[in-house]
This record gives sequence, structure tokens and C-alpha cells, in this order.
Amino acid sequence: MDNLKLMTYIVVFASFALYFGIAWWARAGSTSEFYVAGKGVHPVLNGMATGADWMSAASFISMAGMIAFMGYGASVFLMGWTGGYVLLAMLLAPYMRKHGKFTVPEFIGDRYYSNTARIVAVACLIIASLTYVIGQMKGVGVAFSRFLEVPYDLGLYIGMFVVWVYAVLGGMKGITYTQIAQYCVLIFAYTVPAVFISLELTGNPIPQLGLGSKLVGQDVYLLDKLDAIITDLGFKDFSTTAQGSTVNMFAYTMSLMIGTAGLPHVIMRFFTVPSVKAARSSAGWALVFIAALYTVAPAVGAMARLNLHNTIEPTPGDYLAYDERPQWFKNWENTGLLAFEDKNGDGLIQYNAGPENEMVKVDNHIMVLANPEIAKLPNWVIALVAAGGLAAALSTAAGLLLAISSSISHDLMKSVLTPNMTEKSELRAGRIVMTLAILVAGYLGLNPPAFAAGTVAMAFGLAAASIFPALMMGIFSKTINKQGAVAGMIAGIGVTLFYVFQHYGIMFVKETAFLGDMQPNWFFGIDPKAFGVVGAVVNFAVAYVVTKMTPPVPSDIAAMVDNFRIPSGAGAAAADH
Repeated sequence: MDNLKLMTYIVVFASFALYFGIAWWARAGSTSEFYVAGKGVHPVLNGMATGADWMSAASFISMAGMIAFMGYGASVFLMGWTGGYVLLAMLLAPYMRKHGKFTVPEFIGDRYYSNTARIVAVACLIIASLTYVIGQMKGVGVAFSRFLEVPYDLGLYIGMFVVWVYAVLGGMKGITYTQIAQYCVLIFAYTVPAVFISLELTGNPIPQLGLGSKLVGQDVYLLDKLDAIITDLGFKDFSTTAQGSTVNMFAYTMSLMIGTAGLPHVIMRFFTVPSVKAARSSAGWALVFIAALYTVAPAVGAMARLNLHNTIEPTPGDYLAYDERPQWFKNWENTGLLAFEDKNGDGLIQYNAGPENEMVKVDNHIMVLANPEIAKLPNWVIALVAAGGLAAALSTAAGLLLAISSSISHDLMKSVLTPNMTEKSELRAGRIVMTLAILVAGYLGLNPPAFAAGTVAMAFGLAAASIFPALMMGIFSKTINKQGAVAGMIAGIGVTLFYVFQHYGIMFVKETAFLGDMQPNWFFGIDPKAFGVVGAVVNFAVAYVVTKMTPPVPSDIAAMVDNFRIPSGAGAAAADH
């Protein structure tokens, strides 16, 4: 076994041992601990756990890769995902924490005085969460297959087992404290290589500043050099901001923002703190911890793209011979995420944007994981990146799976099907459902459906179209009734799923007469991954119209809305006067 492989095994399995130890120490003994960690998590710690829960394989593995190949246009992800936390802190988290329940469907069921609304919310939650968890499972499989050199399937099974141990044993309590450790692992793993590479390229150890600095020994800025290289090869200018139409960019950003604010596994984190004030504070701390990675991502993306081109073509026209390709190139060829085809038979690697391009596949997902190898950093740094990528994927997978299992065991079984279930039975049911959810997630990771295999952005659109509007109307409107809420959620997620499926050809074949002439992105040029904002508008509109046509909200529900919108202590203050 070579030194890098040995070091990777040591670092990765040491991190797994840490997660197992924390899960045993923080194992759940009650439904309150299993669902909401006993509502006793400090806001700073919860902010850190939220950061890990949030920064999935998409954030750790994919985002910098998207920035590397999309350029400035990928800022849509930075704006959308971080903007969602501002919405959470201002519009949702404090009010839902004051309501004081365990899950998002429970809040919807109570506010809309309807088990039907609760069941529809559960269905929306499961659809969005399963779509999201597929990406995490794929990230686990890719990281294992590359760094531990085990088959993708085996890597996925190991990841499933790790999540099963600490999620089933500890529930939200175990997941919370494990995610705190995972945050420390992933942020260290992300920033240390970035510091090394920034120092090497620009002499500045702070990647955020290195991005705007001159290259060492050259009187040229890093971004100017990158622009010159890639435009000479026929690629788009890195500094180009446009990614499709302005309407599409706006829709994409808004879909990611409101989708973030509507994702149940994120909202659940704010049920774990002791008070309304702590919920708002926790959202602020989450933004701080997330910013520690998100402000580094543009530098990682740009520097990785520069290193990639400099390795393959050190000087213009001086192509690298395929037989002399570096070890990192061979490693990633073995995963199938990097592929070369010698089209002209000269044995040289020619990488450009034209039809003669011989780098027939450079998957953007490899950029963060391959970056330390390309930059020839020490083995321990490469091993650390592997552990960080796995921590990001596993932490988010655990949060999503808990959201799925709690919605079934608590919202369906306890609240609807078997209301006389004891706490012990509910806790056992939660663990059984969690196990089943892990098995389903593993199967989807092995056999991902076409509409979800490419990106987790789809999950945000689904949450934006279904859950976010129901929560917003439930908090800020006393008039939206159960009929309106149910109709709105069904209409919002229905129109979004229809748009996605017709685009990817899952529900309807191309030859179907009704859809045969439709082109991708046919509605104002909006990408299916950005369509959630349109679904949200449909949700709001349908809920409003249906409410006008059906009986009004009962007075006790209107009083409930008033109650969780009044700041804590306001009544006591008024009484003093």
C-alpha cells in the first residue's frame, strides 16, 4: 500500500471513529432527543452543526468545480444559498421555534388544522429530501472510489453504514454533535489546501485575497492570467457573469434562496435551540460558519482551473505527452470522471473548446478533490480533503434522512395512523424508519434517476415550490385556510415536477404529440433547476384563490397565528403598563 493510500485510510477512518464515539456519547433516550436534541443546543454550536448540515457534497465537492468552469456566473449559488439563511433568520426560524413542535409537517398540520395538509407536507418533504440525498450518496461513492480505491458500490455501502450507526443511535442529538465534529473536519480540509495553493501561486496565504492578487514572479493578476489562458483556448471568459438570460439568473437565485429557507432538514435545526432568541442567533452563527467556506470557494475554483491548464499545457503550444501524464491524471481516469481521446494520433493532450478537444471529459466534481494532487501538496493534505468531502456528504445525508424518518414516524404514524403510540414505540419506529430511509437512499445512490443525477439544485426548486409558500402564508397570513394550503402545495410541486419531467423525458417520451415540439427551458428560458420560483408563485396564487372560495379560518387558528407572531415577553411588558 502506497503512502498516500495509507495516510488516507488513517485519516478517514479516524474521523469515522470520532463520529461513532460522539454518537454513543450523545445517543438519544427520548423522542425529544431523537427529533430535536432535547431543545438544549447552544446557538453557536447549533450554528456550527447547521453549517455542516448545510454544506453538503454539493458545497464541498461541486461548488468550486462549478465556479471553475462557469466563472463568475456561478455566483448564483453563493447568492442563492447564503441569501436563504437571511430569509430563514428573518421570516421563518423564530416563529416556528416559538410554535415549539418537532417537524415542519407538524407545524403545517397544526397551522392549517388538517391532517390532509400534514400528509401533503410529508409527501413534499420526502420528494425534496430524497432528491437531495441522492447527490450526497453519489459524493460518498466518488470519494471512496478515488481516495480509498474501492469500488463505488462498496464505498457507498460503507457510507450507509457510518450514517446508520450515528443517525439511528443518536437521532438529532447524536447527529447534532457529530455534525459539529464534521464541520471542524470539512472546514479544515477545505481551507488548508486553499491556503497552500494561494501561497504557492500568489504569495498570499489568505485565499480570498489571493484571488485578487498578482502571480508570484509575474506582473499579472491571477484572474487576468486565467482569462487569457482560457479565452485563447476558445472557452468563455472566466469573468463573464451571464449564464443564460437575466430572467433565468434571477429565477435561479430566487429558487435557491427560498428553497434553502424551505428545506425541512435545515429548518429542523432551529427546533433544537432553547428559545426564539436563540433560533435567530443560531441562524446568524450558521451564516458565519458557512461564509468561512463560501468565501474561499471562488478562490479554490479559479486556482484549480489555472493549475489544471498549467499542468496540461505549461506554455502555449507545449502540450503534455499522454504517456507522461502525472499520477493524479491516471488516478482520476480510473474513476471515469476524467477521459482522454487521442483524436489526431500525436500522443499529446490537447485541451480546448473546439471539436478537436481531446479532453473529452473533465467532470467539474473532481476539481476540489483533485486540486491538492494537481498542486503536488503533501499526502496528509490530500487525505484531509478526502475526509472533508466524506464529512460534508455524510453530515447532510444524516440530516436529510432524519427529516424523512421523523416525518413518517412522527407525522404519519404518531399523529395520523396510530395516535395512541407510546413514546418508546415511537422512538423504536423512528429508528426503524431511519434504517429503511438509509436503504432507499443507498439504492437511489446506486441507481440515480435521470432528473436528480446531475444536481441537487432540483431539491431546492421542489422545496421552494411546495413547503416555503405554505410556511410563509401560515406565519404571515391569518386568512389562508386548509383548503388553500393543500391546493397550493399540490399545485406548486405538481407544476414543478411536470416541468422537470418533461425536460428530462422521464414521464413523457420525445415522440409524445403533446410534448414532442417543446424545447428545453420553454417557459421564458427558465432552467428546470430554477423553476421552483415559478412553482412558488403558482402555490401562492392557487392558495389565495381557493381560500377565497372556501370557508374562513377558525378563530382559534387566527389566535394561534397572532400568538407565534408576538415577540416573547411582549404580553408581560404590556401588563406592566
